[in-house]
Amino acid sequence: MHPFKQPLLMSARALAIGALLACTAPAMAQAPLELKIIAPAGPGGGWDTASRSLQQVMLSSGAAKNVQVINVPGAGGTVGLAQFVNGAKGDGKQVMTMGITMLGAVLTNRSPVGLDTVTPIARITADPLVIVVPANSPHKTMKDLAAAIKADTSRVVWAGGSAGGADHILAGLVARTVGGDVRKLNYVPFSGGGEALAEMLGGRVTAGVSGYNEFESMIKAGKLRILAVASGQRVPGMNVPTLKEQGIDAELVNWRGIVAGPGITPQQRQVLSAAVEKTLKSPEWSKILKMRGWEAAYLPPDQFAAFMKTEQAHVKGILVSIGLAK
Repeated sequence: MHPFKQPLLMSARALAIGALLACTAPAMAQAPLELKIIAPAGPGGGWDTASRSLQQVMLSSGAAKNVQVINVPGAGGTVGLAQFVNGAKGDGKQVMTMGITMLGAVLTNRSPVGLDTVTPIARITADPLVIVVPANSPHKTMKDLAAAIKADTSRVVWAGGSAGGADHILAGLVARTVGGDVRKLNYVPFSGGGEALAEMLGGRVTAGVSGYNEFESMIKAGKLRILAVASGQRVPGMNVPTLKEQGIDAELVNWRGIVAGPGITPQQRQVLSAAVEKTLKSPEWSKILKMRGWEAAYLPPDQFAAFMKTEQAHVKGILVSIGLAK
């Protein structure tokens, strides 16, 4: 019989074999990922923005079928961390956004829950920190500001984000590096960049620390003067010298990452890692980076885990030196 004229009816045996193959070959197709992202901060902040950017690109790139973002603010992210560690154990469909600020918050808040039990998935972004002063400040360069810090550390008032966070860590690192008395570091934490900006423009703060985006509009308007960027190299498109170029051997980047809960399986980790990698290597993510002023900083699970250990020691050393940790 000609092959195209064979009966269309399949035998019972063929049907049984087909059903068996469908049931025994789950590896042939991965089920679409449904994911919950915990943003351990309120709406509008860096972790929230990073979480919602991931949500947007995961969906548009097809890395996940459904992504939900849940905000759990409080105590520099440690409230969200505690809830995540307790609620995401063994769950391959939950991740949390975190970063260097959480490393500091765990220490400064003496959090009973640390980052040792979470499962590192990826470092996702790096946000270059900058140091600015009001346009009418007598400090025209970092050399001027460094001299003032060395002369009387307590008289130099810094403004930035939460206590023990990336901004605070950088202020302490700069003070220590230029020979100031870090025990007298005068740092005022603010919940938002707008509040810090108002204090600077009002002449009540000497210098401010944050990501470039927080200050960009006021720098371009001529109301703030940018003195330095704290990254290892100059940021493309930003004609600003690094701290190291100006003789201050200090470097700090406000990085962000994604972690999963404790006790997930290697297969669960692989699924999450693949989804995040696909997202971060997509054209849509490149557009997000450019729009937000973030740097691409992808590290896969093992490298990210090693990086976190190094950063924990680095951050602890700085916070101990300025009296915020023991």
